[in-house]
Amino acid sequence: MIIKKILIFGASGQVGRYCIRRFVKNNYKVTAVTRNSHKKGYVLKTQAPIGYLDIVEANIFDENKLVKLISEADVCLNLIGILHEKGKVNTFKNIHSNFPKKLAEICNLKKVKLIHISALGLENAKDSRYANSKISGEKFIRSIMPDATIIKPSLVYSVDDNLTTKFMSLLSVLPIFPLYYGGKTKFTPIHVSELAELIFYVISRELYSSNIEAIGPEILTFKEILQKLMRCIKKNRILLPMPLYLARLSAFFMQVLSEPLITQDQINLLKYDNIKTDGGTTNFDIGCPSALKFEETVMKYAFNWTEGGQFSNLSKK
Repeated sequence: MIIKKILIFGASGQVGRYCIRRFVKNNYKVTAVTRNSHKKGYVLKTQAPIGYLDIVEANIFDENKLVKLISEADVCLNLIGILHEKGKVNTFKNIHSNFPKKLAEICNLKKVKLIHISALGLENAKDSRYANSKISGEKFIRSIMPDATIIKPSLVYSVDDNLTTKFMSLLSVLPIFPLYYGGKTKFTPIHVSELAELIFYVISRELYSSNIEAIGPEILTFKEILQKLMRCIKKNRILLPMPLYLARLSAFFMQVLSEPLITQDQINLLKYDNIKTDGGTTNFDIGCPSALKFEETVMKYAFNWTEGGQFSNLSKK
C-alpha cells in the first residue's frame, strides 16, 4: 500500500489536530508545520503514533523552506487563518491572500495537490476586510491552480474552539448578552470531526478541482445558537438587541486587546448569512453528509461551564 504524504499548514489548530488523527488512522504520513515547535509540539506529538508524524518549525513566508516541504509531499493542506490582525506581518492580506498565492505557485510547480480551507458566506461581505482577503486568496489559487480544492466551512465548533467555549464562558457570568442585528443572521454549524472527515473524504477519493461548502445538518440563527448554549449550561440570560452604533463603539475599544471578544470587522461580517449559497456544492452533495446536531453535541462538553461540572445532574437526585 502506498502511503500518501500530507503536508499541513496550521496543524496545531482544532481542525489540524482532528485531521492528523484521521489521516494517520489510515496510514497516511503527515508533516505538520508550526511556527513554534516548543509551544505546539507537545500537543501535536500526542496526535499520532511514532513514525507517522513529523513536526517541522518554519516561517510560512520562508520561500526556500516552503519549496523543500512541498516538494516532499503528495498533498498540501492549508488550514491557516486568522480572525483579527496582529502587527504588520499577521495581516489579513498576508495570511489569507499572499500566503495561499505562494502555496499555489509552489504546488503548481512541484505538481502537488492543494486543498485550501477558506470560509462560507463571504461573497456579499464587501465591507469586511476579512472576507475580501479570503476571496482574494481563493481567486489567486483558482488562477494558478484550477485543479485545487477549496473547502468553505460554516462555523466550526468543538470543545477546542473559540466559538462555543467563549460564548459559554460569557453566558455563565453575564446576566445580559448583546444580540447583533437582532440575532437574525443564519449559520450552519459543522462539528470539527465532520469537517476533518470531509477533508479525508476528498483526499482519499481524489475529489480535486472543486469548491465544496462544508455545512452542518441545521440552519440556526445567532439567537438560536445562544439559546441552545444557555440550555447546555443551564443558564437563563437576557438577550438584548444592541443598536449598531453601540456595537461598533464597543468593538472599537475591544479590538485593541490582544484577544478581542469582537472587532469592527467582525461586526460587519455578522450582517451576512453563513449558509449554503444558491447553486453551491456541499458535503451532502458529494456523499459526505454531516449528522451531528449542534445542541446535542455541545451538551457533551458543556458541563465545563455548569455548576457542579459533569456531576451537576447527579447532585439533584
